[in-house]
Amino acid sequence: MPERVVVTGVGAVSPLGLNVKDSWENAVNGVSGVGPITLFDSHDYMVKIACEVKGFNPENYMEPREARRRDRYAQLACAAAQEAIKQSGLEFTRENSGRIGVIVSSAIGGLKSLQDAIFVLHSEGPRRVSPFAIPMLMSNGAAGMLAIDYGIRGPTFSVASACASGADGIGTAWMLLRSGVIEAALAGASESTITPIGVAAFDRLGAMSRRNDDYSMTPQPFDKNRDGLVMGEGAAILVLETEQHARLRGAEILAELAGYAATADAFHITAPAEDGSGGSQAMCLALQSAGINAEEVDYINAHGTATTLNDLSETLAIKSAFGDLAYNIPISSTKSMTGHMMGATGALEAVFCVQAVRNNIIPPTIHYKTPDPECDLDYVPNHARELTVDIAISNAFGFGGHNAVLVIKKYR
Repeated sequence: MPERVVVTGVGAVSPLGLNVKDSWENAVNGVSGVGPITLFDSHDYMVKIACEVKGFNPENYMEPREARRRDRYAQLACAAAQEAIKQSGLEFTRENSGRIGVIVSSAIGGLKSLQDAIFVLHSEGPRRVSPFAIPMLMSNGAAGMLAIDYGIRGPTFSVASACASGADGIGTAWMLLRSGVIEAALAGASESTITPIGVAAFDRLGAMSRRNDDYSMTPQPFDKNRDGLVMGEGAAILVLETEQHARLRGAEILAELAGYAATADAFHITAPAEDGSGGSQAMCLALQSAGINAEEVDYINAHGTATTLNDLSETLAIKSAFGDLAYNIPISSTKSMTGHMMGATGALEAVFCVQAVRNNIIPPTIHYKTPDPECDLDYVPNHARELTVDIAISNAFGFGGHNAVLVIKKYR
């Protein structure tokens, strides 16, 4: 029999807080993380708003010298990992180091470091480019740094599948744990793309909200008047273990990671399949892998980016996967508060699903005002809902047609 996989620690640094407690409480209370961009001068940009991590000082988590050698995305990952490890009580020794993995993903990696290196190259010449430029910009850098920080010698890598990266990284760790390759893992993702090139490039795709002067009602997932995503940043890490490993060391088990599946739309490099077929298949396969029937699902944390195409496609995917049951399942997009954290978004939403099954509270979709006749499901508008949540699923759909779905349930 495959090993059961459980969650024993969670950590997060998000636009809603510098830890899981604050991030979760603000999500439940419907607090928006949107504000003017402060990480660079956005005066000449069409988009001037984002969901930034506020008040983050990397030197609270690492030595100043180390902070200077790590891109912001890697700094955020290290902070989230520290919180998750502390909660789990997992210890790292030479004896167990080869049986622990680090699967910490990023869709893009150190985008600011790449941009800075290119600027130095053109303004000062090739000899002035930092020798740390490559370690800082590579998307596996955060995973490698965490392995070094904790002396972890098991499988260590990053999964890059656009906005599905975090969920795919967690799902990959789930497969390694189930197969017995490792006994524990740090799994999640980190992203920091609120940079000049990041904002400009995503805006040129036509994917971003430009409500710069009045951002109090954006992003608006599933609302008829939705006008695009708001870029976010942050990191989320889960400590995953086999049930046997966690129980033998007396760890508190927060939830069970019961299932995972990934599919591809094979349709378009940025647009989702119009009928939601890829997302629907991923949800069905994830439930099948968990041995769970559709009628048992209590909550869906939607991908819900607030783009016209994505929200409609996801609604159709949920209807296809659940049939008439779709109308009875509470669905919410926490991106309405956190913004779209790109590759890290699936990891944070997995943490939120763990919190939902632990606390029996479903966070809302805020900014919901005008129903869309084509998006006609229960999106838990504007206010959290207290409800028994035994089983939650988290959807993460990325550019390139990547679909990843995680199934998280109460541990019994």
